[in-house]
Amino acid sequence: MIKLQKSTFFKEKETKLKLCEFITKANVLSMGEECKKFELNFAKKQNRGHAVFVNSGSSANLLLIQALLNSGRLKKGDIVGVSALTWATNIMPLIQLGLQPFLVDCEIDSLNVSSRTFREALDIQPNMKAFFLTNTLGLSDDIGRIVKHCTDNGIVFFEDNCEALGSVVDGRLLGNYGIASTFSFFVGHHISAIEGGMICVDDDDLYNHLIMARSHGWDRNLSTDARKEIRKRYGISDFFAKYIFYDLGYNVRPTEINGFLGNNQIIYWDEIVNKRHQNFTRLHQVIVENNKLVPIRFGHMSLVSSFAIPVILRDLSTVKSYMKRFIDAEVEIRPMIAGNMARQPFYQKYISNPGNQPNAEFIHKNSFYFGNNPELTVEEIELLSGLLKE
Repeated sequence: MIKLQKSTFFKEKETKLKLCEFITKANVLSMGEECKKFELNFAKKQNRGHAVFVNSGSSANLLLIQALLNSGRLKKGDIVGVSALTWATNIMPLIQLGLQPFLVDCEIDSLNVSSRTFREALDIQPNMKAFFLTNTLGLSDDIGRIVKHCTDNGIVFFEDNCEALGSVVDGRLLGNYGIASTFSFFVGHHISAIEGGMICVDDDDLYNHLIMARSHGWDRNLSTDARKEIRKRYGISDFFAKYIFYDLGYNVRPTEINGFLGNNQIIYWDEIVNKRHQNFTRLHQVIVENNKLVPIRFGHMSLVSSFAIPVILRDLSTVKSYMKRFIDAEVEIRPMIAGNMARQPFYQKYISNPGNQPNAEFIHKNSFYFGNNPELTVEEIELLSGLLKE
């Protein structure tokens, strides 16, 4: 069977051996030097000023929203645009933290929000204060124009880059377009730390809010200068500072095991990304030649580090037959992420007016995806190509 992801880690056997050795020798397994090293390595590779490591990609989203509230960039009741084709935990923190999500439709041939659909959303909801864009399946639309619309309208822009590590648009890595971006290291994503997530920022103040909110709202993990400044501001002595909580926070810390795995896997970043890009372009060429399928528009992207291969059928009547092809060939397939989020029970429970997302609805009904991972063999690529042919 061709699974969505073949292994827990890239180069799994040697990674597991290294992990066993690390655990045997490590004195501390709670968050420490390996986690800090992974943050520095990741920030450097992603070309961002700071990276904050947490225990999952979902926690990264939650922590980022909390930090934006703590820092005053957002306030309770603000309307936050979010991609209609996304994951539940991009929207749940907004509801949980007293913000109002507003779904922004995607384009069928990019699976992503475009400047066109974003402008339409602004026409309907001109009071949008922020926009949380998902870079779906490692793809993107005209993200630069979206950023300009946000800048022109005073809208805080940030990215979910959990499925797009390594993808490049206009010479710039996705995840580097907004004030912040989130990543996931769950099994099956580009880099696996079993569980884990990252938030990347350049702004020092937002970084400090993230660091404090990650661990209860205290200052222990701030830099020496930042600790001195906040203790002086609040008149806190060093003795009492150990149990002073400055703002709302959580405990979403990772472990040294996650940090060690992140450091081990990040060395394969380029190899993983390049193989995903090669697989995508090879299989997409077959899609282009099949008139029953909708090809993805990605000419504006210089590198597509695709999380999975989307299969979008023009006609609803052919969806089941194509799904059966893959299932009969023992290829694992999935719905297109969570489909149109307006259909989700939790969204309908808490949002009285889910709006209208015709393209996300089309994707919901007319598509599925199968895995793209760096361990696909030549024979498996040939099998998948055959299944995609008309």
